[in-house]
Amino acid sequence: MNKTAIKNFAIWARNKLIADVSYDARLIGITEDGIAKPLPQSFGGTQFFDIGTAEPYSISGEAVRQRDKLIEVIQQKEKDTDYKTAYQYVIEEVAYTWFNRLIAIRFMEVNDYLPSHIRVLSSESGKLEPDLVTTPFDAELPFTAEEEALIFQLKQDNKLDEAFRILFLKQCNALNEILPALFEKTKNYTELLLSLSVIDQDGVVYHLIHDIPEDDFNIERGGQVEIIGWLYQYYNTEPKAAAFAKNGKITKEEIPAVTQLFTPDWIVRYMVENSLGRLWVEGHPDCGLKENWKYYLEEAQQEPEVQAKLAEIRKEYAALNPEDIKLIDPCMGSGHILVYAFDVLMQIYESAGYSQRDAAKSILEHNIYGLDIDDRAYQLAYFAVMMKARQYNRRILNGENTCHVYAIQESNSINRAHLKYFGAGMDDIEKNAAKMQLEGLLDTLTDAKEYGSILNVESYNWDLLRRFVAAEDTDGQISMDSVGVEDTAEQLNQLIDIGETMARKYWVTVTNPPYAGISNLSARVNNFVKENYPDSKSDLFAVFIERCKDMTQKYGFQAMITQHGWMFLTAFENLRRKLVDAVIVNLAHLGARAFEEIGGEVVQTASFVFCNCADAGYKAVYCRLLSGMSQDAKEKLFLEGKNRYIATQANYNAIPGIPVAYWANQTIINAFRDNDSIRKVANPRLGFATGDNETFMRTWFEPSIRNIGFGYESREKAKESGLKWFPTNKGGSYRKWYGNLELVVDWQNDGQRIRNFKDANGKLRSRPQNLKECFSDGITWTVICNHSSFRYSPIGMLYNNKGPILGHRQSESNFYVLGYLNSKVAEYILQILSPTLGFESGYVSNLPYAADTESDAMIFNIVESCIGESKMDWDSFETSWDFKKHPLLRNVSTISEAFAQWQAECDDRFNKLKANEEELNRIFIDIYGLQDELTPEVEDKDVTVRKADLQRDIKSLLSYAVGCMFGRYSLDKPGLIFAGGNFDSVYWKYKGQAALDENDSPIEGGYAGISLAEYHYPKFHDTDDWETATWLSYEPDVDNVIPITDEEYLDDDIVSRLCAWLKAVYGADTLEENLDYIAKALGNKGSTSREIIRNYFLNDFFRDHCQTYSVTGSGKRPIYWLFDSGKQNGFKALVYLHRYTPDTIGNLRIDYLHKMQRVYESEINRMQDMMDHSENAREVAAAGKRKDKLAKQLKECREYDEKISHLALSRIELDLDDGVKVNYRKLQTAQDGKFYEVLADSKNIMVKEKK
Repeated sequence: MNKTAIKNFAIWARNKLIADVSYDARLIGITEDGIAKPLPQSFGGTQFFDIGTAEPYSISGEAVRQRDKLIEVIQQKEKDTDYKTAYQYVIEEVAYTWFNRLIAIRFMEVNDYLPSHIRVLSSESGKLEPDLVTTPFDAELPFTAEEEALIFQLKQDNKLDEAFRILFLKQCNALNEILPALFEKTKNYTELLLSLSVIDQDGVVYHLIHDIPEDDFNIERGGQVEIIGWLYQYYNTEPKAAAFAKNGKITKEEIPAVTQLFTPDWIVRYMVENSLGRLWVEGHPDCGLKENWKYYLEEAQQEPEVQAKLAEIRKEYAALNPEDIKLIDPCMGSGHILVYAFDVLMQIYESAGYSQRDAAKSILEHNIYGLDIDDRAYQLAYFAVMMKARQYNRRILNGENTCHVYAIQESNSINRAHLKYFGAGMDDIEKNAAKMQLEGLLDTLTDAKEYGSILNVESYNWDLLRRFVAAEDTDGQISMDSVGVEDTAEQLNQLIDIGETMARKYWVTVTNPPYAGISNLSARVNNFVKENYPDSKSDLFAVFIERCKDMTQKYGFQAMITQHGWMFLTAFENLRRKLVDAVIVNLAHLGARAFEEIGGEVVQTASFVFCNCADAGYKAVYCRLLSGMSQDAKEKLFLEGKNRYIATQANYNAIPGIPVAYWANQTIINAFRDNDSIRKVANPRLGFATGDNETFMRTWFEPSIRNIGFGYESREKAKESGLKWFPTNKGGSYRKWYGNLELVVDWQNDGQRIRNFKDANGKLRSRPQNLKECFSDGITWTVICNHSSFRYSPIGMLYNNKGPILGHRQSESNFYVLGYLNSKVAEYILQILSPTLGFESGYVSNLPYAADTESDAMIFNIVESCIGESKMDWDSFETSWDFKKHPLLRNVSTISEAFAQWQAECDDRFNKLKANEEELNRIFIDIYGLQDELTPEVEDKDVTVRKADLQRDIKSLLSYAVGCMFGRYSLDKPGLIFAGGNFDSVYWKYKGQAALDENDSPIEGGYAGISLAEYHYPKFHDTDDWETATWLSYEPDVDNVIPITDEEYLDDDIVSRLCAWLKAVYGADTLEENLDYIAKALGNKGSTSREIIRNYFLNDFFRDHCQTYSVTGSGKRPIYWLFDSGKQNGFKALVYLHRYTPDTIGNLRIDYLHKMQRVYESEINRMQDMMDHSENAREVAAAGKRKDKLAKQLKECREYDEKISHLALSRIELDLDDGVKVNYRKLQTAQDGKFYEVLADSKNIMVKEKK
């Protein structure tokens, strides 16, 4: 099956049909802007509409009535929403109705299922004109004499499209006799909006015939009726994406699209064979059917007492006849599961001696049931089941057979006043009972489209209700009250059928339910689920697990594919306890990528079969298919019989939270039974939740370093400090032992703002919990991660809800606990407690904890070493607040020597940490007796300190050099030198021969006289005595602007400054060697080392800087901001955020931007002079090319100057406490409120504009 062609066609056809239907609606004055009245010249049965042409558009007769009905439908829908939404909904509905019918007719004509056996959309000979148009009167369609004459004339006039439209509608109406649920009588507004062409090669019919291979429809050539389901899913592609992209709740109209997921064929077969198939073969073991079922799993060998119970149950199965088996899919979608269930039922019937013809009729009548909230899906499911029946019985499409599949309908529109006209001839007791029950059913089905199959319908006396509705009596009088009674009776009968289907108990329930978080659905659904399904209220899939269990009769089978969270998550623990009285027969644990349409790790699934009976000793078969990275790979693993496990429910009961940890062996079970949980000695706790991290949290390098409180031991001392920001843990990436210390939180005055953060209604938004743990050391970890990783958290940290705290009651044992938590043993057990991506404190607290005093000292020393090595690694990079200097600054003259030493140091650290972790694994494997399950070896990828990486480390060296240029770091002092405050109080400003104080006045006793030399910073301001102050090896930039040019125009651009820095660090003699080494490591384009480095700064430095100064989940937080004029690289300059002043932009504009404009003007003149006087053609061409480039750069600079002038004049002030995202927007917003984009990558960095 060519799914690419199917997908492309379905998406394109939807848009094409909607466009065509909208166009036809516009012709009759109906648009998304409103409904126009007919023009005044309209008369009698003819209406005219202005369509912007000389002649108005006209309709008459039946078309006028159809237009009135269309308006009525839109206005009825408008009552629930607004006009535009109602219009779009109805247009979408009409488009899809014709899409459905086109697809159905295409399937029927290819398989020769049409009663006339004449193709409607195509020709068996391959010609463009359909066979029905060629021989219209051979199809035995009912034509009047006038219609025959009209068709004949249209063919004579070669008006094939007009003839086709008449014939197509005739065919649809004829199919109403045999498939009424799909082909309703088209004498309604859908006919008015039909615009199809068979000759237009851009039309839907042409593309349907030519884009999708005919064999994909032909069941004799590998085609399947499931193609209908794929077309439906792909048709919904864009509505599904739109619904997910919007902000707000999912509406009932959007639920079908967002929850539509076509179940892979092999999983459908697995579910049906192991539920419906198992029901039959366990009662009829000699039928010989299971040998034909590729996905049937044999039962595990059971204990004698279990076998005895099963034997009794199977006596009930043996008493079943095929007609007794009722199967339902309560979320049938396009009917994929029902279609395969039909095939299996056919095999069951044939094994019982039935002919295919009789069996097909009986299956429709007795066995198959389906429900869905989506009318469109219902039509397709109905069609698919009927086509499957037609495959086995050529006479099934005679108008006398139908199937029990239904679209759930609402009772809202029922006129309850009409109930008094029913029940004629019944006695009062029966009549009152029927009326009461019917009103109860109507109450239940109010707003039923919101809830679907999760509604619980009582088991009413359905025969009584049908007799009540059938006995209609209006005394032969038509009154205002009785108008529409017949329509009400028809609606009531439909609701009774639906209600009975929802209330019935089934031997087999099979479905792929919708996956949708309840919080994303409407308030009605939220409240209903919380009230009726409190144990599964997190997600619809879990609600359906409960609901399907209720729909399944005792000893019946329930087969589903759902997200696998119900097996493990704490939120579903009560649901698991409720499911204890249902036996897991078998389960295929699929994990991620079970559906080829869904990539990534988000949707992780399991397919399973329950038997509705209780037996904790039943041995179930589990297939672990997580390693398969695709739908096909998982199927292959299943068929190979690999990764099979046998487990009983009794095993899970021993594990806290009773997760379905089928792979846990007896040793693990004993570890839980024989040891206390870790909470007995160290209770893991969640930290606070701010309620608004954007407001209350920053990366530590955003605010002024002077306003951050590091290392405070208590809340009291932190409060006394008066500081605003304090370090906090918030999880982070996978890293063990130490690190991920990246964030600070507003905890000024003991967190007063957070602890009193309330919404508009006065409700506390924050969650200030477990505050007594604040500032103490302990163990923290990342909650959401593929692998568990625990870290030592030093004194002075606050704990966030995503970075919890665990501390042993005897603090000296923290290292023992940390060693255990980072061992393979704890990771292995955590994968049992929580195989999903979450390691919440509840799971950690349930870990079995075995203390071993003999190993205490050894474990303490190893863990202490692990923390030390990890801390050294973390502090080697400038994103650590304990960073001292770059690791490539060593007492050597070349970077290559420095890198060699650094590489050896990294390798030693890596190997030592790896050896330490392997030793800890060995110790804890021995303590827990898991030698058969685990080995101590650690893979390199799991060691979380970094090895040397030449390109990364050279880039970080350049970043450090830029930091020195700005004065953030210094070659003469370790650590962070300046990150907020008064720059002149850190560095001593100097001009000519006299040192200046902070007010630029000469210091008394300094050198006499002031020359006209530039200001510079030759010393630290570490003493008030100029003469004894520390001289600087390398001076920071005086005005906080470092230009980046594409050629060597300025003597103080970034490359020139880098050369001066390299001389200061490694010496002048090795400058060229070091430049070559840097250039080779960078790998950028360029003919010389300086050019390569220049291109790196020009094109890549800022991107790398943003990547370095970012935190997962928080986005980019650069501290060096790039002023960027645009794609021509006319002007670029870096500015250090923490040195920014209201004068910075003005200085940048006057001293650098204007200077670059003068440079370009001079260079343009020089190029022109060369072109005018050179006799070398090549030289002239090169000069012309360069002149063009310079002209573009000059133009870009002038346009940039226009923007930046507004900002310079505004003298914008920034507050470092506001953070990068806010300040990035603030700096680019002038005093008149207008936004001028002058900084690079603004869209991805700055905070979104407030509406």
